[in-house]
Amino acid sequence: MRYLALHPGTVAALGAAHLAIVVAALAVALAIALPLGVVAARGGRGAGFLLGTLGAIYTIPSLALLALLVQAFGLGVAPLFVALIAYAQFMLVRNIVAGLRGVAPAVLDAGRGMGMTPRELLVRVEFPLALPAIVGGIRIAAVAMVALATLGGYVGAGGLGKLIFDGLALQHDDEIVAGSLAVCVLAIAIEVALRSLERRLRANE
Repeated sequence: MRYLALHPGTVAALGAAHLAIVVAALAVALAIALPLGVVAARGGRGAGFLLGTLGAIYTIPSLALLALLVQAFGLGVAPLFVALIAYAQFMLVRNIVAGLRGVAPAVLDAGRGMGMTPRELLVRVEFPLALPAIVGGIRIAAVAMVALATLGGYVGAGGLGKLIFDGLALQHDDEIVAGSLAVCVLAIAIEVALRSLERRLRANE
């Protein structure tokens, strides 16, 4: 706590960098997961293979994956960014699939009866009704990414992980506590905000 009290500006700056990496990676991950989720939700032989592959990627130890990515991209933000996107896919796609498959067939039939095309059904009916589940996936992925992004301190990507790894290297317990506490606060804030949004969306269904 002493380090946090003496260096609030440093902790705040590293926290902002940490959040920026997570938000940027989450945005890219969601842009990839949405079409994958639609493909998987439509069924077919490839759906199980896709979800299984994403699940397998999710089980790869984070340090092992980062080590491989450092070989490909070098030290810095790039390997962490790719790792965050890869790990988020399983949580995002799974919830997108659950949300789309949870839309009542009667609602889809009504949309078709109104002359909607498949694209219009997806954009105007399925996605809005699946939104609470999608936000739930975003919430789970975001909290996990906040924790995983602490490894940025290990590969030179900055963020709050820098405090933790610097503290470990220099045996400065105050830095470790400050970094860990800041990560916890950031994860809790994201969890609370997105859970509140998810509840509001479900209440409006």
